[in-house]
Amino acid sequence: MVRFWESSAVVPLVVHEPTSGPVAKLYSSDSAQIVWCLTEIEVWSAVCRKRREAVLSSPHLREARRRLSRLTGDWTELEDLGSVRSRARRLLETHPLRTADALQLAAALVAVTDRPEGFAFVTLDGRLAEAAEREGFEVMGATTA
Repeated sequence: MVRFWESSAVVPLVVHEPTSGPVAKLYSSDSAQIVWCLTEIEVWSAVCRKRREAVLSSPHLREARRRLSRLTGDWTELEDLGSVRSRARRLLETHPLRTADALQLAAALVAVTDRPEGFAFVTLDGRLAEAAEREGFEVMGATTA
């Protein structure tokens, strides 16, 4: 099964969190990860916020950078901005989503040519999970690993 990985599900692969183990297991069972082209930036933003909040030390920040670099070499990035933008507009009207979440879900819809049945959307964000499920995706996260 092809899985679209949203940034909240990628962060635990880069820095240690309570969900890191289950998410890593789910990721390792995935043969092809698809992400939105801005996922790397969203993940790095989360990592840098943890550093600013003194949750991560400098050595952990360097390790996070290495892990993220390895991940980006393995996944496929969806870059069709025009198609994603038009779907995100509709999603914002339909679901109570933040901008970045609407873009993530829109990218997933573009990746599956608007036919989400049989495809998985991986997220740890409850609101986004609900919207993805309502759009027809099978939602996966740490609790499903």
